[in-house]
Amino acid sequence: MIEIKYFGAVAEKTKCEFEKIVSSEISLQELLLDLEEKYQFNSLSFSVAVNQKIVPKATDFTLKTSDIVALLPPFAGG
Repeated sequence: MIEIKYFGAVAEKTKCEFEKIVSSEISLQELLLDLEEKYQFNSLSFSVAVNQKIVPKATDFTLKTSDIVALLPPFAGG
């Protein structure tokens, strides 16, 4: 299973903080497209981290069953 964690405005949009999907192999782009269809993120801005490392959304990355994907809102400095 791949675990997806949602933070900030993304969590508000999905109305959950995490979910798990059953998939043996799926690309990051496929996952993001599926989530866009499901939740209609529209112009919502977020970064993506896989296993606690920020990765570009357009990267050609194949997720494995043990991966944790986080959708993170923009960070503000302070």
